[in-house]
Amino acid sequence: MNAVQPEYVGFWARVGASIIDTILMLAIVGPVVTWIYGPTYWLGAAGFIAGPADFLFTWVLPAVAVVLFWIYRQATPGKILIGAKIVDEKTLGKPTTGQLVGRYLAYYVSMFGLMLGFIWVGLDARKQGWHDKLAGTLVIRSR
Repeated sequence: MNAVQPEYVGFWARVGASIIDTILMLAIVGPVVTWIYGPTYWLGAAGFIAGPADFLFTWVLPAVAVVLFWIYRQATPGKILIGAKIVDEKTLGKPTTGQLVGRYLAYYVSMFGLMLGFIWVGLDARKQGWHDKLAGTLVIRSR
């Protein structure tokens, strides 16, 4: 029996998906934080986190939205647009909620060392970043 090999999604396609997701998130969050904190919010004068609403809308909301998209669609809007989905590396099926939450948290590990964990996608045979390796996930083309 010959198993079908998945088509792994590479570095540049995933960068494109991330840019799409970032633009969408900014379109939603940007007006809200500007309304709450004023246009000077974007100058960074208030520091890393301007207040509780800033933390809620720029850290908590995006994290919850991303994980919920992963749980229900196996992809964020950017990945959906490029025809990609996140799967369990062993079964190629839907990852568990724990894997997906772990994958999100592992993004912070991938950021260490000048984003080397994300750059790793371009170097790895199965196009896994460190966050994928830690969570046991792959990003493949949707069929």
